[in-house]
Amino acid sequence: MTDHGRSLRKRTGGRLRPKRDRRKHEIGNEPTETQVGDAKLKTVDARGNSTKVRAIKADTASVATDDGVVAAEIEDVVENPADPNYARRNIITRSAIVETSAGRARVTSRPGQDGQINAVLVE
Repeated sequence: MTDHGRSLRKRTGGRLRPKRDRRKHEIGNEPTETQVGDAKLKTVDARGNSTKVRAIKADTASVATDDGVVAAEIEDVVENPADPNYARRNIITRSAIVETSAGRARVTSRPGQDGQINAVLVE
């Protein structure tokens, strides 16, 4: 969760002027918006001398089935509860329902944060 700082209004409804501009650590980053396509990864610096791998585009998902985990080709984004436009634009986020070669699956990982797509079959 991000800290948006002090409110711009007083309890009485009056305006409070900002004390200062935003600091670097308060800015954050744009969402990655992973799309369906040939796999493309990007490494970005994170806080604490660590890195994150962001999936810019992805074409395969590790789908958990009754027989175990299989690597399935992603064909289409059927539904995305994060934003209805994401399904139309084929953008994969956590909880998105994707059509794969193994069947319809719900994404359980965060592709923009850890660069891989893990999913569970939806009955």
